Amino acid sequence: AGRERWLPVAKAGVVALLLLLLFGALFASADAAFADLLGRLVPDVSVGDGPLRFLLFLVGAVLALAVARTAAAPHRWDRVKTKPGKARSRVEWSLPLIVLNLLFAGFNAVQLAVLFGGYDKVLESTGLTYAEYARQGFWQLLWATVFVLAVIALALRWAPRGGTGDRRLVRSVLGTLCLLTLVVVASAVRRMDLYVDAYGLTRLRLSVVTMELWLGLVIVLLMAAGVAGGRWLARAVAGSAAATVLAFGLASPDGIIAENNVARYQQDDKIDLAYLRGLSADAAPSLDRLPEPRRSCALMGIEADLRSADTAPWYATSLGEHRARQILRERPVTATVRECSRLGAYAPREE
Repeated sequence: AGRERWLPVAKAGVVALLLLLLFGALFASADAAFADLLGRLVPDVSVGDGPLRFLLFLVGAVLALAVARTAAAPHRWDRVKTKPGKARSRVEWSLPLIVLNLLFAGFNAVQLAVLFGGYDKVLESTGLTYAEYARQGFWQLLWATVFVLAVIALALRWAPRGGTGDRRLVRSVLGTLCLLTLVVVASAVRRMDLYVDAYGLTRLRLSVVTMELWLGLVIVLLMAAGVAGGRWLARAVAGSAAATVLAFGLASPDGIIAENNVARYQQDDKIDLAYLRGLSADAAPSLDRLPEPRRSCALMGIEADLRSADTAPWYATSLGEHRARQILRERPVTATVRECSRLGAYAPREE
């Protein structure tokens, strides 16, 4: 009887410890202020790059083994039947998630303290620049969001299902985790916004922030499913993914990137011509607003692409290419290669 009483608690403690190690390493490497707090609470444990590197090694090893296993013995996914997991007791199920909620609450509290207390103190104590601090944790917070969704999926599989009290417990614990995760999503988006302010917008930065926003939408859908029932959840998630991809394409990403970089140049005279030269014809209307010779240097790549596409059939063209041809016809490129090289238009490109 004693073993049956304490074994679930011991299992829950082990799971809670693993979650603390996983998300604690991500949060510590994502935010220097939170790492400093953990360092004071647990002075004998390093929270540098070691835990994150070990985590990435484990993730890579698991993925490699999964790929090898799939290649050696492919599954017939159409024959796979999913069954509900064995329901756990309230203590065994809720203890790891409550501990995870406390960790998320602590991280979010540090973020709010930094936000209202200003970045200067954090930058002074860490030695990071403004942009380095902003960029430092975006990828870790993105992975934290992905892992939270995996945790929620597993938690729902083994959730207690004894009655109204169990359902209320599941909704309250997972609902709290979802709310705290939305704050993490907002923090990640804010960090990328700060980094874009410092270095400009690129395709990679726009793509990953769009993905993070979509993950936030998935979390909102999970919260709605917890209130209204989840039969529609799978279709809603798939539909939101398709809608996000469609909206991303229709929004003309290169046009948005060019608009952001031109506005940044008008504000602080900083521009990455080497990157802008590689954008598609959709960027031409915004790049056309640059002063010469920067305008011509930015449009050189688009002009070369349009010349090579002259032999393409009519149905292979686009509205963006039509506008770019019209712009270049009215105001041709005039800068020389030497002028553009002096302005850095042929420097290595960075994402």
